Amino acid sequence: MMAYPNGKPVSVEVQPRATRRTFSVAYKRRILAEADACPRGQVGALLRREGLYYSHLTKWRGEREAGRLTERARGPKANPDRAQVDRLARENAALKRKLAQAEAIIEAQKKLARLLDSQEHEQL
Repeated sequence: MMAYPNGKPVSVEVQPRATRRTFSVAYKRRILAEADACPRGQVGALLRREGLYYSHLTKWRGEREAGRLTERARGPKANPDRAQVDRLARENAALKRKLAQAEAIIEAQKKLARLLDSQEHEQL
């Protein structure tokens, strides 16, 4: 097993499936600070030591300048209209119940009308 100059072990074995690396915000900030403090020509040594690519620095600098290099809450985004959606869902359910009740009443009235019509025809 090989090791980088920073002492981190590096496996030379081919992995069956590559895994995507993730970097914490603190790590990104630290590396950017080190890269910004590096004298001309020393950024490559930093990148080799950390096993990074220059494109990482480019992307992270863009995130930092855009103000997106902050700790973010993970998980689904909160829906600002959630209360209204819940209220409308309750209202919809109540209206469906009223509709079902009205349809049942109308069906009963139809049956009663047919029954009364049939009795009138029998009496005639």
